[in-house]
Amino acid sequence: MESKAWWKKAVIYQIYPRSFYDSNGDGIGDLQGIVKKLDYLKELGVDAVWLSPVYRSPQDDNGYDISDYRDIDPIFGTLQDMDELIFEAKKRGIRIIMDLVLNHTSDEHPWFQEAKKGRNHPYHDYYVWRDGKEGVCPNSLKSTFGGSAWEWVPECGQYYLHQFSAKQPDLNWENPKVRQEIYRMIQWWVNRGVGGFRLDVIDLIGKETDAMVMAEGKMLHPYLKEMSREVFRDSTLVTVGEAWSATPETALLYSNPDGSELSMVFQFEHMVLDQQKGKEKWDLAPLPFVEFKRTLAKWQEALYKKGWNSLFFENHDVPRSVSRFGDDGEYREVCAKMLATCLHGMQGTPYIYQGQELGMTNVRLDISDYRDIELLNMYRERMAAGYSREEIMESIYAKGRDNARTPMQWTGEKNAGFTTGTPWIKVNPNCRQINAAEALAREDSIYHYYQKLIRLRKTEDVLAEGKFELLMPEDEAVFAYTRTEGSTCLLVACNFTAQEAACPVLKAWEQAKALIYNYDGRPEHGKLRPYEAVILKKAERETGL
Repeated sequence: MESKAWWKKAVIYQIYPRSFYDSNGDGIGDLQGIVKKLDYLKELGVDAVWLSPVYRSPQDDNGYDISDYRDIDPIFGTLQDMDELIFEAKKRGIRIIMDLVLNHTSDEHPWFQEAKKGRNHPYHDYYVWRDGKEGVCPNSLKSTFGGSAWEWVPECGQYYLHQFSAKQPDLNWENPKVRQEIYRMIQWWVNRGVGGFRLDVIDLIGKETDAMVMAEGKMLHPYLKEMSREVFRDSTLVTVGEAWSATPETALLYSNPDGSELSMVFQFEHMVLDQQKGKEKWDLAPLPFVEFKRTLAKWQEALYKKGWNSLFFENHDVPRSVSRFGDDGEYREVCAKMLATCLHGMQGTPYIYQGQELGMTNVRLDISDYRDIELLNMYRERMAAGYSREEIMESIYAKGRDNARTPMQWTGEKNAGFTTGTPWIKVNPNCRQINAAEALAREDSIYHYYQKLIRLRKTEDVLAEGKFELLMPEDEAVFAYTRTEGSTCLLVACNFTAQEAACPVLKAWEQAKALIYNYDGRPEHGKLRPYEAVILKKAERETGL
Protein backbone atom coordinates (compact mmCIF):
# COMPACT_ATOMS: atom_id res chain seq x y z
CA MET A 1 0.00 0.00 0.00
CA GLU A 2 1.23 3.49 -0.86
CA SER A 3 2.37 5.59 2.06
CA LYS A 4 -0.11 8.20 3.22
CA ALA A 5 2.76 10.59 3.80
CA TRP A 6 4.79 9.92 0.61
CA TRP A 7 5.43 13.65 0.46
CA LYS A 8 7.75 13.48 3.50
CA LYS A 9 10.50 12.03 1.32
CA ALA A 10 9.41 13.81 -1.84
CA VAL A 11 10.82 16.77 -3.72
CA ILE A 12 8.30 18.98 -5.51
CA TYR A 13 9.05 21.07 -8.61
CA GLN A 14 7.07 24.22 -9.29
CA ILE A 15 6.21 25.18 -12.85
CA TYR A 16 5.03 28.64 -13.85
CA PRO A 17 3.35 27.41 -17.04
CA ARG A 18 3.44 30.58 -19.13
CA SER A 19 7.23 30.71 -18.73
CA PHE A 20 8.19 27.02 -18.86
CA TYR A 21 8.08 25.83 -22.48
CA ASP A 22 6.05 26.99 -25.48
CA SER A 23 5.03 24.16 -27.81
CA ASN A 24 3.12 26.18 -30.43
CA GLY A 25 5.16 29.33 -31.01
CA ASP A 26 2.72 31.87 -29.58
CA GLY A 27 5.27 33.08 -27.02
CA ILE A 28 3.43 31.61 -24.00
CA GLY A 29 4.32 28.35 -22.28
CA ASP A 30 1.61 25.71 -22.35
CA LEU A 31 0.55 22.25 -21.16
CA GLN A 32 1.93 20.44 -24.21
CA GLY A 33 5.21 22.21 -23.52
CA ILE A 34 5.24 20.66 -20.04
CA VAL A 35 4.43 17.22 -21.50
CA LYS A 36 7.45 17.57 -23.78
CA LYS A 37 9.73 18.29 -20.80
CA LEU A 38 8.52 15.54 -18.46
CA ASP A 39 11.58 13.41 -19.17
CA TYR A 40 13.79 16.33 -18.07
CA LEU A 41 11.89 16.39 -14.76
CA LYS A 42 12.00 12.60 -14.38
CA GLU A 43 15.76 12.67 -14.88
CA LEU A 44 16.08 15.40 -12.25
CA GLY A 45 14.29 13.02 -9.89
CA VAL A 46 11.30 15.05 -8.66
CA ASP A 47 8.19 13.30 -7.34
CA ALA A 48 5.54 15.90 -8.09
CA VAL A 49 4.97 19.04 -10.13
CA TRP A 50 3.00 21.99 -8.77
CA LEU A 51 1.47 24.01 -11.60
CA SER A 52 0.63 27.66 -11.09
CA PRO A 53 -2.98 28.16 -12.29
CA VAL A 54 -3.90 27.00 -15.78
CA TYR A 55 -7.66 27.48 -15.42
CA ARG A 56 -9.67 29.70 -17.75
CA SER A 57 -8.88 33.28 -16.79
CA PRO A 58 -8.74 36.84 -18.17
CA GLN A 59 -5.10 36.76 -16.95
CA ASP A 60 -5.33 40.04 -15.03
CA ASP A 61 -3.05 38.46 -12.41
CA ASN A 62 -1.47 35.75 -14.57
CA GLY A 63 -4.18 33.18 -13.89
CA TYR A 64 -4.77 33.82 -10.19
CA ASP A 65 -8.06 35.37 -11.34
CA ILE A 66 -10.12 32.32 -12.33
CA SER A 67 -13.24 32.62 -14.48
CA ASP A 68 -13.90 28.85 -14.78
CA TYR A 69 -12.45 26.36 -12.30
CA ARG A 70 -13.39 23.40 -14.53
CA ASP A 71 -11.74 24.45 -17.75
CA ILE A 72 -8.24 25.21 -19.05
CA ASP A 73 -7.37 28.64 -20.40
CA PRO A 74 -6.88 28.44 -24.20
CA ILE A 75 -3.44 30.05 -23.88
CA PHE A 76 -2.34 26.86 -22.07
CA GLY A 77 -4.34 24.31 -24.09
CA THR A 78 -7.42 22.19 -23.41
CA LEU A 79 -8.83 19.84 -20.80
CA GLN A 80 -7.62 17.00 -23.02
CA ASP A 81 -4.09 18.42 -22.79
CA MET A 82 -4.46 18.49 -19.01
CA ASP A 83 -5.63 14.88 -18.95
CA GLU A 84 -2.66 13.92 -21.13
CA LEU A 85 -0.25 15.73 -18.79
CA ILE A 86 -1.69 13.94 -15.73
CA PHE A 87 -1.47 10.59 -17.56
CA GLU A 88 2.06 11.08 -18.96
CA ALA A 89 3.37 12.40 -15.65
CA LYS A 90 1.92 9.43 -13.78
CA LYS A 91 3.69 7.05 -16.20
CA ARG A 92 6.95 8.67 -15.07
CA GLY A 93 6.11 8.49 -11.37
CA ILE A 94 5.30 12.21 -11.16
CA ARG A 95 2.12 13.60 -9.60
CA ILE A 96 0.47 16.81 -10.78
CA ILE A 97 -0.44 19.30 -8.04
CA MET A 98 -2.99 21.94 -9.02
CA ASP A 99 -2.92 25.50 -7.70
CA LEU A 100 -6.33 26.25 -6.14
CA VAL A 101 -7.35 29.89 -5.74
CA LEU A 102 -10.23 29.73 -3.27
CA ASN A 103 -10.17 33.18 -1.65
CA HIS A 104 -11.40 34.97 -4.78
CA THR A 105 -12.46 34.50 -8.39
CA SER A 106 -12.21 36.66 -11.48
CA ASP A 107 -14.86 39.33 -11.88
CA GLU A 108 -15.58 37.54 -15.17
CA HIS A 109 -16.57 34.32 -13.38
CA PRO A 110 -20.26 33.52 -14.05
CA TRP A 111 -20.94 33.64 -10.30
CA PHE A 112 -19.82 37.26 -10.09
CA GLN A 113 -21.46 38.24 -13.34
CA GLU A 114 -24.75 37.11 -11.77
CA ALA A 115 -23.92 38.46 -8.30
CA LYS A 116 -23.61 42.06 -9.44
CA LYS A 117 -27.03 42.09 -11.12
CA GLY A 118 -28.75 42.90 -7.84
CA ARG A 119 -28.90 42.38 -4.10
CA ASN A 120 -31.64 39.76 -4.34
CA HIS A 121 -29.92 37.60 -6.94
CA PRO A 122 -29.16 34.01 -5.73
CA TYR A 123 -25.43 34.48 -6.44
CA HIS A 124 -25.13 37.88 -4.77
CA ASP A 125 -24.17 36.33 -1.43
CA TYR A 126 -21.35 34.33 -3.07
CA TYR A 127 -19.20 37.46 -2.59
CA VAL A 128 -18.52 40.00 0.17
CA TRP A 129 -20.65 43.15 -0.18
CA ARG A 130 -21.15 46.21 2.00
CA ASP A 131 -23.53 49.14 1.72
CA GLY A 132 -22.16 52.60 1.24
CA LYS A 133 -22.16 55.72 -0.86
CA GLU A 134 -20.18 56.03 -4.06
CA GLY A 135 -16.80 57.50 -3.20
CA VAL A 136 -17.11 56.66 0.52
CA CYS A 137 -15.66 53.18 1.10
CA PRO A 138 -17.07 50.96 3.90
CA ASN A 139 -13.73 51.04 5.73
CA SER A 140 -10.03 51.70 5.16
CA LEU A 141 -9.00 48.21 4.02
CA LYS A 142 -6.26 48.36 1.39
CA SER A 143 -5.66 46.01 -1.54
CA THR A 144 -2.38 44.10 -1.61
CA PHE A 145 -1.91 45.48 -5.13
CA GLY A 146 -2.43 49.10 -4.04
CA GLY A 147 -5.43 51.35 -3.44
CA SER A 148 -8.68 50.55 -1.66
CA ALA A 149 -9.89 46.97 -1.24
CA TRP A 150 -13.43 48.12 -2.12
CA GLU A 151 -15.01 48.59 -5.57
CA TRP A 152 -18.34 50.31 -6.22
CA VAL A 153 -21.05 48.57 -8.24
CA PRO A 154 -23.81 51.05 -9.24
CA GLU A 155 -26.31 48.30 -10.13
CA CYS A 156 -26.34 47.13 -6.50
CA GLY A 157 -25.55 50.39 -4.76
CA GLN A 158 -22.87 48.47 -2.88
CA TYR A 159 -19.15 47.86 -2.67
CA TYR A 160 -17.53 44.46 -3.09
CA LEU A 161 -14.33 43.39 -1.36
CA HIS A 162 -11.16 42.57 -3.32
CA GLN A 163 -7.98 41.94 -1.34
CA PHE A 164 -5.99 41.87 -4.58
CA SER A 165 -6.91 43.31 -8.00
CA ALA A 166 -10.34 44.90 -8.50
CA LYS A 167 -10.84 42.07 -10.99
CA GLN A 168 -10.46 39.54 -8.14
CA PRO A 169 -13.59 39.81 -5.93
CA ASP A 170 -13.36 37.93 -2.63
CA LEU A 171 -15.59 34.90 -2.18
CA ASN A 172 -17.89 34.78 0.85
CA TRP A 173 -16.92 31.61 2.70
CA GLU A 174 -19.61 32.27 5.28
CA ASN A 175 -22.11 31.12 2.64
CA PRO A 176 -22.35 27.28 2.84
CA LYS A 177 -23.40 27.17 -0.84
CA VAL A 178 -20.05 28.67 -1.82
CA ARG A 179 -18.19 26.05 0.18
CA GLN A 180 -20.18 23.19 -1.34
CA GLU A 181 -19.59 24.54 -4.87
CA ILE A 182 -15.86 24.60 -4.11
CA TYR A 183 -15.82 21.07 -2.67
CA ARG A 184 -17.63 19.68 -5.71
CA MET A 185 -15.12 21.37 -7.99
CA ILE A 186 -12.16 19.96 -6.03
CA GLN A 187 -13.64 16.46 -6.17
CA TRP A 188 -14.03 16.87 -9.94
CA TRP A 189 -10.27 17.43 -10.24
CA VAL A 190 -9.48 14.56 -7.85
CA ASN A 191 -11.55 12.31 -10.12
CA ARG A 192 -9.42 13.46 -13.08
CA GLY A 193 -6.34 12.11 -11.33
CA VAL A 194 -4.53 15.07 -9.81
CA GLY A 195 -2.17 14.24 -6.96
CA GLY A 196 -2.87 17.19 -4.71
CA PHE A 197 -3.42 20.90 -4.34
CA ARG A 198 -1.53 24.02 -3.36
CA LEU A 199 -4.04 26.38 -1.74
CA ASP A 200 -3.36 30.01 -2.64
CA VAL A 201 -3.56 32.58 0.23
CA ILE A 202 -5.71 30.07 2.12
CA ASP A 203 -5.23 31.96 5.40
CA LEU A 204 -7.57 34.68 4.06
CA ILE A 205 -10.74 32.60 3.59
CA GLY A 206 -11.86 33.08 7.22
CA LYS A 207 -11.76 36.88 6.90
CA GLU A 208 -13.75 39.00 9.35
CA THR A 209 -14.33 41.96 7.07
CA ASP A 210 -16.00 44.39 9.46
CA ALA A 211 -13.36 43.76 12.11
CA MET A 212 -10.74 44.28 9.37
CA VAL A 213 -9.22 40.90 10.20
CA MET A 214 -8.20 39.38 6.88
CA ALA A 215 -5.81 36.57 7.82
CA GLU A 216 -6.41 33.85 10.41
CA GLY A 217 -10.04 34.76 11.08
CA LYS A 218 -11.79 32.66 13.72
CA MET A 219 -13.53 30.46 11.11
CA LEU A 220 -10.39 29.67 9.10
CA HIS A 221 -9.52 26.37 10.76
CA PRO A 222 -13.14 25.14 10.98
CA TYR A 223 -13.43 25.78 7.22
CA LEU A 224 -10.19 23.87 6.57
CA LYS A 225 -11.36 20.95 8.69
CA GLU A 226 -14.66 20.86 6.80
CA MET A 227 -12.90 20.96 3.43
CA SER A 228 -10.56 18.17 4.52
CA ARG A 229 -13.49 15.98 5.60
CA GLU A 230 -15.41 16.69 2.40
CA VAL A 231 -12.73 16.29 -0.29
CA PHE A 232 -9.27 15.44 1.00
CA ARG A 233 -10.28 11.97 2.20
CA ASP A 234 -8.03 10.37 -0.43
CA SER A 235 -5.12 9.74 1.89
CA THR A 236 -2.47 10.01 -0.84
CA LEU A 237 -3.39 13.59 -1.82
CA VAL A 238 -0.87 16.22 -0.80
CA THR A 239 -2.35 19.55 0.31
CA VAL A 240 -0.22 22.63 0.84
CA GLY A 241 -1.54 25.85 2.35
CA GLU A 242 0.01 29.19 1.42
CA ALA A 243 -0.23 31.26 4.60
CA TRP A 244 1.77 34.49 4.80
CA SER A 245 0.39 35.01 8.32
CA ALA A 246 1.30 31.57 9.66
CA THR A 247 3.14 31.25 12.96
CA PRO A 248 4.67 28.04 14.33
CA GLU A 249 1.60 27.73 16.56
CA THR A 250 -0.95 28.01 13.74
CA ALA A 251 1.21 25.81 11.48
CA LEU A 252 0.62 23.00 13.98
CA LEU A 253 -3.09 23.31 13.15
CA TYR A 254 -2.62 23.54 9.37
CA SER A 255 -0.29 20.52 9.26
CA ASN A 256 -1.55 18.42 12.16
CA PRO A 257 -0.34 14.81 11.57
CA ASP A 258 -3.89 13.60 12.19
CA GLY A 259 -4.73 14.89 8.71
CA SER A 260 -7.61 17.03 9.95
CA GLU A 261 -6.51 20.01 7.85
CA LEU A 262 -3.60 19.97 5.35
CA SER A 263 -0.36 18.08 4.70
CA MET A 264 1.91 21.10 5.13
CA VAL A 265 2.05 24.86 5.14
CA PHE A 266 3.98 27.47 3.18
CA GLN A 267 5.18 30.10 5.65
CA PHE A 268 7.18 33.17 4.73
CA GLU A 269 8.79 34.45 7.91
CA HIS A 270 12.29 33.84 6.57
CA MET A 271 11.36 35.49 3.26
CA VAL A 272 10.46 38.93 4.65
CA LEU A 273 13.60 39.63 6.67
CA ASP A 274 15.48 41.58 3.99
CA GLN A 275 13.11 44.55 4.11
CA GLN A 276 12.79 47.47 6.49
CA LYS A 277 10.79 46.60 9.61
CA GLY A 278 7.14 47.53 9.31
CA LYS A 279 7.48 48.58 5.69
CA GLU A 280 6.84 47.02 2.28
CA LYS A 281 8.98 44.44 0.51
CA TRP A 282 10.21 47.22 -1.82
CA ASP A 283 11.89 48.99 1.13
CA LEU A 284 15.14 47.10 0.97
CA ALA A 285 17.39 46.16 3.88
CA PRO A 286 20.40 43.83 4.21
CA LEU A 287 19.57 40.25 5.20
CA PRO A 288 20.04 39.92 8.99
CA PHE A 289 21.80 36.58 8.68
CA VAL A 290 21.73 35.56 12.35
CA GLU A 291 17.98 36.28 12.48
CA PHE A 292 17.53 34.36 9.22
CA LYS A 293 19.14 31.29 10.79
CA ARG A 294 17.16 31.65 14.00
CA THR A 295 13.91 31.96 12.07
CA LEU A 296 14.49 28.80 10.04
CA ALA A 297 15.64 26.97 13.18
CA LYS A 298 12.54 28.08 15.10
CA TRP A 299 10.27 26.50 12.46
CA GLN A 300 12.36 23.34 12.35
CA GLU A 301 12.14 22.90 16.12
CA ALA A 302 8.47 23.89 16.51
CA LEU A 303 7.12 21.45 13.92
CA TYR A 304 9.35 18.47 14.80
CA LYS A 305 7.08 15.42 15.18
CA LYS A 306 4.05 17.75 15.38
CA GLY A 307 3.62 19.24 11.90
CA TRP A 308 5.35 19.57 8.55
CA ASN A 309 7.38 22.28 6.81
CA SER A 310 7.52 23.33 3.19
CA LEU A 311 11.12 24.20 2.36
CA PHE A 312 11.72 26.89 -0.25
CA PHE A 313 13.92 29.85 -1.15
CA GLU A 314 12.18 30.57 -4.49
CA ASN A 315 8.77 30.60 -6.12
CA HIS A 316 6.81 32.66 -8.65
CA ASP A 317 6.25 35.46 -6.10
CA VAL A 318 9.81 36.02 -4.93
CA PRO A 319 13.15 36.80 -6.63
CA ARG A 320 15.85 34.32 -7.57
CA SER A 321 17.61 33.03 -4.47
CA VAL A 322 21.16 33.08 -5.85
CA SER A 323 20.77 36.81 -6.55
CA ARG A 324 18.95 37.49 -3.28
CA PHE A 325 20.88 35.47 -0.70
CA GLY A 326 24.21 34.95 -2.40
CA ASP A 327 26.33 35.78 -5.43
CA ASP A 328 25.02 35.59 -9.01
CA GLY A 329 28.42 36.56 -10.44
CA GLU A 330 31.80 34.95 -9.79
CA TYR A 331 30.50 32.41 -7.27
CA ARG A 332 27.09 31.74 -8.85
CA GLU A 333 27.55 27.98 -9.27
CA VAL A 334 28.98 27.14 -5.84
CA CYS A 335 26.52 29.58 -4.26
CA ALA A 336 23.48 27.96 -5.95
CA LYS A 337 24.71 24.55 -4.75
CA MET A 338 25.28 25.90 -1.24
CA LEU A 339 21.74 27.30 -1.00
CA ALA A 340 20.35 23.99 -2.24
CA THR A 341 22.38 22.08 0.36
CA CYS A 342 21.22 24.33 3.18
CA LEU A 343 17.56 23.95 2.22
CA HIS A 344 17.47 20.24 1.33
CA GLY A 345 19.25 19.31 4.54
CA MET A 346 16.36 20.54 6.70
CA GLN A 347 13.20 18.73 7.72
CA GLY A 348 10.24 19.27 5.42
CA THR A 349 9.38 18.89 1.76
CA PRO A 350 11.78 20.81 -0.51
CA TYR A 351 10.43 22.79 -3.46
CA ILE A 352 12.49 23.56 -6.54
CA TYR A 353 11.23 26.46 -8.62
CA GLN A 354 11.78 26.13 -12.37
CA GLY A 355 15.30 27.24 -13.28
CA GLN A 356 16.52 27.12 -9.69
CA GLU A 357 18.23 23.85 -10.59
CA LEU A 358 20.18 25.81 -13.24
CA GLY A 359 21.09 28.72 -10.99
CA MET A 360 18.93 31.18 -12.93
CA THR A 361 19.33 34.77 -11.74
CA ASN A 362 17.40 38.00 -11.37
CA VAL A 363 17.03 40.18 -14.46
CA ARG A 364 17.27 43.92 -15.14
CA LEU A 365 14.70 45.07 -17.67
CA ASP A 366 13.41 48.44 -18.82
CA ILE A 367 10.20 49.37 -17.00
CA SER A 368 8.30 48.98 -20.28
CA ASP A 369 9.33 45.31 -20.42
CA TYR A 370 7.89 44.31 -17.04
CA ARG A 371 4.50 42.58 -16.92
CA ASP A 372 3.62 42.07 -13.25
CA ILE A 373 0.56 44.00 -12.05
CA GLU A 374 1.94 44.40 -8.52
CA LEU A 375 5.26 45.76 -9.76
CA LEU A 376 3.71 48.20 -12.26
CA ASN A 377 1.22 49.52 -9.69
CA MET A 378 4.06 50.11 -7.23
CA TYR A 379 6.09 51.93 -9.89
CA ARG A 380 3.22 54.33 -10.64
CA GLU A 381 2.41 54.92 -6.95
CA ARG A 382 6.01 55.60 -5.93
CA MET A 383 6.72 57.84 -8.93
CA ALA A 384 3.63 59.87 -7.97
CA ALA A 385 4.81 59.97 -4.35
CA GLY A 386 8.14 61.53 -5.35
CA TYR A 387 10.53 58.58 -5.05
CA SER A 388 13.46 58.74 -7.44
CA ARG A 389 13.25 56.51 -10.51
CA GLU A 390 16.66 55.02 -9.62
CA GLU A 391 15.48 54.01 -6.15
CA ILE A 392 12.29 52.45 -7.51
CA MET A 393 14.16 50.47 -10.16
CA GLU A 394 16.65 49.15 -7.59
CA SER A 395 13.69 47.82 -5.60
CA ILE A 396 12.28 46.19 -8.74
CA TYR A 397 15.63 44.64 -9.66
CA ALA A 398 15.88 43.19 -6.14
CA LYS A 399 12.31 42.15 -5.33
CA GLY A 400 10.12 42.24 -8.46
CA ARG A 401 8.10 39.08 -9.09
CA ASP A 402 9.08 39.12 -12.78
CA ASN A 403 12.62 38.13 -11.70
CA ALA A 404 11.24 34.60 -11.34
CA ARG A 405 8.91 34.78 -14.32
CA THR A 406 11.33 35.26 -17.21
CA PRO A 407 11.28 32.24 -19.56
CA MET A 408 12.96 29.00 -18.57
CA GLN A 409 16.43 28.87 -20.12
CA TRP A 410 16.56 25.65 -22.13
CA THR A 411 19.39 26.48 -24.55
CA GLY A 412 21.79 29.28 -25.42
CA GLU A 413 19.97 29.90 -28.69
CA LYS A 414 17.44 32.61 -29.54
CA ASN A 415 14.79 33.11 -26.82
CA ALA A 416 16.68 30.51 -24.72
CA GLY A 417 14.93 27.73 -26.67
CA PHE A 418 11.69 28.65 -24.85
CA THR A 419 9.71 29.64 -27.94
CA THR A 420 9.99 30.04 -31.70
CA GLY A 421 7.78 33.13 -31.41
CA THR A 422 8.03 36.34 -29.41
CA PRO A 423 8.13 35.55 -25.67
CA TRP A 424 5.41 37.13 -23.50
CA ILE A 425 8.17 38.60 -21.33
CA LYS A 426 11.81 39.12 -22.26
CA VAL A 427 14.31 36.33 -21.75
CA ASN A 428 17.22 36.94 -19.37
CA PRO A 429 20.22 37.72 -21.65
CA ASN A 430 22.48 35.43 -19.60
CA CYS A 431 20.72 32.41 -21.14
CA ARG A 432 23.75 32.04 -23.39
CA GLN A 433 25.77 30.96 -20.36
CA ILE A 434 23.02 29.61 -18.08
CA ASN A 435 20.78 26.99 -19.69
CA ALA A 436 19.61 23.41 -19.34
CA ALA A 437 21.46 22.07 -22.39
CA GLU A 438 24.78 23.23 -20.95
CA ALA A 439 23.92 21.93 -17.46
CA LEU A 440 22.85 18.49 -18.66
CA ALA A 441 26.09 18.09 -20.61
CA ARG A 442 28.35 18.92 -17.65
CA GLU A 443 28.75 16.48 -14.77
CA ASP A 444 29.56 19.11 -12.14
CA SER A 445 26.62 21.38 -13.01
CA ILE A 446 24.06 22.72 -10.55
CA TYR A 447 21.43 20.45 -12.18
CA HIS A 448 23.45 17.31 -11.43
CA TYR A 449 24.09 18.55 -7.88
CA TYR A 450 20.31 18.80 -7.37
CA GLN A 451 20.00 15.23 -8.68
CA LYS A 452 22.37 14.07 -5.92
CA LEU A 453 20.50 16.00 -3.23
CA ILE A 454 17.19 14.48 -4.35
CA ARG A 455 18.70 10.98 -4.24
CA LEU A 456 19.96 11.65 -0.70
CA ARG A 457 16.42 12.41 0.47
CA LYS A 458 15.34 9.00 -0.81
CA THR A 459 18.19 7.07 0.80
CA GLU A 460 18.88 8.91 4.07
CA ASP A 461 15.92 8.50 6.42
CA VAL A 462 17.48 10.99 8.81
CA LEU A 463 16.74 13.78 6.30
CA ALA A 464 13.02 13.07 6.57
CA GLU A 465 12.69 12.32 10.27
CA GLY A 466 15.81 13.55 12.05
CA LYS A 467 15.83 16.15 14.81
CA PHE A 468 17.29 19.55 13.85
CA GLU A 469 19.81 21.40 16.04
CA LEU A 470 21.29 24.77 15.09
CA LEU A 471 25.05 25.14 15.70
CA MET A 472 27.07 28.37 15.89
CA PRO A 473 23.83 30.41 16.17
CA GLU A 474 25.59 33.78 16.48
CA ASP A 475 28.04 33.25 13.62
CA GLU A 476 27.67 35.91 10.90
CA ALA A 477 28.94 33.74 8.06
CA VAL A 478 28.16 30.05 8.61
CA PHE A 479 24.81 28.27 8.76
CA ALA A 480 25.55 24.91 10.41
CA TYR A 481 23.17 22.38 11.91
CA THR A 482 22.85 18.70 12.71
CA ARG A 483 20.09 16.22 11.91
CA THR A 484 19.85 13.23 14.24
CA GLU A 485 17.68 10.11 14.09
CA GLY A 486 18.50 7.07 16.19
CA SER A 487 22.22 6.39 15.92
CA THR A 488 22.65 8.41 12.72
CA CYS A 489 23.78 12.03 12.70
CA LEU A 490 24.39 14.45 9.82
CA LEU A 491 26.22 17.76 9.87
CA VAL A 492 25.21 20.38 7.32
CA ALA A 493 27.63 23.32 7.09
CA CYS A 494 27.18 26.24 4.67
CA ASN A 495 29.18 29.43 4.21
CA PHE A 496 26.86 32.27 3.15
CA THR A 497 29.69 34.69 2.31
CA ALA A 498 32.24 35.32 -0.44
CA GLN A 499 35.11 35.04 2.08
CA GLU A 500 36.71 32.06 3.72
CA ALA A 501 34.97 31.37 7.04
CA ALA A 502 36.06 29.52 10.17
CA CYS A 503 33.81 26.57 11.00
CA PRO A 504 35.27 24.94 14.12
CA VAL A 505 32.48 22.33 14.38
CA LEU A 506 33.97 20.65 11.30
CA LYS A 507 37.02 19.50 13.29
CA ALA A 508 35.05 16.86 15.18
CA TRP A 509 33.77 15.49 11.86
CA GLU A 510 37.05 14.99 10.01
CA GLN A 511 36.61 11.20 9.99
CA ALA A 512 32.92 11.36 8.99
CA LYS A 513 31.69 10.30 5.58
CA ALA A 514 31.03 13.16 3.13
CA LEU A 515 27.64 12.67 1.44
CA ILE A 516 27.82 15.74 -0.79
CA TYR A 517 29.97 18.86 -1.20
CA ASN A 518 30.08 21.70 -3.72
CA TYR A 519 33.84 22.07 -4.30
CA ASP A 520 36.27 19.58 -5.84
CA GLY A 521 37.10 18.22 -2.40
CA ARG A 522 35.57 18.35 1.06
CA PRO A 523 36.42 21.17 3.52
CA GLU A 524 39.68 20.97 5.46
CA HIS A 525 41.15 22.41 8.69
CA GLY A 526 37.85 23.65 10.09
CA LYS A 527 37.34 26.24 7.36
CA LEU A 528 34.84 26.78 4.58
CA ARG A 529 35.77 28.38 1.29
CA PRO A 530 33.50 31.09 -0.23
CA TYR A 531 29.94 29.74 -0.42
CA GLU A 532 31.19 26.25 0.42
CA ALA A 533 28.73 23.61 1.63
CA VAL A 534 28.98 20.03 2.83
CA ILE A 535 26.83 17.31 4.37
CA LEU A 536 28.77 14.86 6.58
CA LYS A 537 27.48 11.66 8.18
CA LYS A 538 28.53 9.64 11.19
CA ALA A 539 26.85 7.08 13.44
CA GLU A 540 27.40 8.85 16.75
CA ARG A 541 26.12 6.31 19.23
CA GLU A 542 27.65 3.35 17.44
CA THR A 543 31.12 4.92 17.52
CA GLY A 544 30.77 6.59 20.89
CA LEU A 545 31.73 9.96 19.43
